[in-house]
Amino acid sequence: MERCRILFSGSGGQGVITASIILAEAAVLHEGLNAVQSQSYGPEARGGASRSDVIIADSDIRFPKVIQPNILVCLTQAAYNKFTDLIRPGGLLLTDSHYVKQEKKVDAKQVELDMYKEVMDKIGKPIVFNICMLGALIELTQLIKQESIMKVLESRIPAPFLDLNKQALELGQKIAENFDPKNI
Repeated sequence: MERCRILFSGSGGQGVITASIILAEAAVLHEGLNAVQSQSYGPEARGGASRSDVIIADSDIRFPKVIQPNILVCLTQAAYNKFTDLIRPGGLLLTDSHYVKQEKKVDAKQVELDMYKEVMDKIGKPIVFNICMLGALIELTQLIKQESIMKVLESRIPAPFLDLNKQALELGQKIAENFDPKNI
């Protein structure tokens, strides 16, 4: 596996940090890979900027910060405006069409999905938006298996909410599966 550098960005309360922790944990515990995860928040707990870096590799990881991501996930317009210049040429830029309007042309595969809208239409609870995004990401990248993500969810999510998270993960995968690459 080639080293994969992922930058998740959004606002506090959207669950980008939780999603990044789940991804890193799945890589290490269930895929036998190395992973590091680091995070930073804006001054506000909810609504402020949040960023989480994940590096996944099958070799040693010597520096835990993502400088130039292969994959950039932006769940707010502010995050999009701040981080799009960092993406590696040829990388993947994943945004949610409810929160982000893609304005810049970047040298990356730009994927804009209706994740938030679909979560609200099909599940009705915005709390699982981050898990839907994670489902879309793993479908687009094939970085980690869905089963590995589910195992981490089973160990982290209280039983009454597990089915909701499973629905969100599968919904994200379905949304990405139906994405038409001609829209890039």
